[in-house]
Amino acid sequence: MANNIETRLSPLVAALRAGQLSLNAYLERLEAQFTTENERIKAFLPEKDRFERLHREAAELETRYPEPESRPALYGVPVGVKDIFHVDGFPTQAGSRLPADILTGPEAESVTLLKQAGALIMGKTVTTEFAYFGPGPTRNPHNPEHTPGGSSSGSAAGVAAGLCPLALGTQTIGSIVRPASFCGTVGFKPSAGRISAKNVIPLSPTLDHIGFFTQDVAGAILAAGILVTAWQEIAPQPERPVLGVPTGPYLQKADPEGFEHFETTWTKLEQAGFTVKMVPAMPNFNKIYAWHNALVAGEAAAVHKDWSAQYGNLYHPKTTELIERGLQVSPEQIEAYLAGREQVRSDLETLMADNGVSLWIAPSSVGTAPAGLGSTGDPVMNLPWTYAGLPAVNLPSGLADNGLPLGLQLVGGRRQDEKLLAWAGQVAAALDK
Repeated sequence: MANNIETRLSPLVAALRAGQLSLNAYLERLEAQFTTENERIKAFLPEKDRFERLHREAAELETRYPEPESRPALYGVPVGVKDIFHVDGFPTQAGSRLPADILTGPEAESVTLLKQAGALIMGKTVTTEFAYFGPGPTRNPHNPEHTPGGSSSGSAAGVAAGLCPLALGTQTIGSIVRPASFCGTVGFKPSAGRISAKNVIPLSPTLDHIGFFTQDVAGAILAAGILVTAWQEIAPQPERPVLGVPTGPYLQKADPEGFEHFETTWTKLEQAGFTVKMVPAMPNFNKIYAWHNALVAGEAAAVHKDWSAQYGNLYHPKTTELIERGLQVSPEQIEAYLAGREQVRSDLETLMADNGVSLWIAPSSVGTAPAGLGSTGDPVMNLPWTYAGLPAVNLPSGLADNGLPLGLQLVGGRRQDEKLLAWAGQVAAALDK
């Protein structure tokens, strides 16, 4: 709760659908929170008369669904949308200085699904330029002198600050799980392709994953049921997952504070009755890192080839460097990196099967959110899982000495998203004790 506003998705939607909470009354309370907090953290892009629009749309919803039993799954829920998703009635700027008219397009399928479920579009959230590393103005709600992470900066910060209970994001390297960790929210990146990326401005079409942020796992399961293709509701898992720690060069990328917190976290889970196994993994991590980044660069250069030729002077230097590097990547190299992706996924899943591991666990970030807004932080802890296309979720796991959040990353087998979130509920309950 923030200023008596319910920020968890499941109880909020239950109250709105049942009529226990008036949609207009909720929006009035939310407006007071939004006016103050968004000015502080700058999670949402400016919009004139935002709440007048929301009240009109709320009235239309109430007229369409007067009876509680007819109300859809996200009735009246305000949703933040990262500004690389096209949304009818909103410009798409993608965190850039390029002309908005060249970036427009039909509404993203994921946004349409949310609207069909009764959600209200709270507005566009700040993104780094074209979902890469050129930062925007968003600040970390826990300490505005620190980054919220990126590229889904505004979506993570908006949910963390209670400005919306659900927000869409994308991850091409670490752009959901890392900002979720930095801001202290749940961030879910499903298996590659399980949420449609249609009508979302791409960075690397092979590696882009659509996902979202919520306050808790229950909210993530509710949202997944609407957004994830062919989602299968499953009963709570009676057995505890076996947790695998991928020891080796990958895990050594965490900073000392981040690794110490991770050790403390897995020890707490062992004490709660979970089996934790040390599993040597990814001995070739430096190659995996290079392959992933080269694939991102090569595909980004293809996406931006025409725009950058015409508007190159308007790009952020970090995006320009990515495009220039990508132009040096040959089609044959792209094919090799795609084959490497399949091999990494196969290797990780074979290790899971051979060692009886249900989920991988790892730090969600190398440490806490860095000071300043010039960098969105290092996504290295998220990179191999994104490269492999495996589902991943951040669970808030505590605070560092400086008061900033840290997170635990859970990673499941390919297309095992339902089990991942079911087991994430078990892990989150143990971490909350």
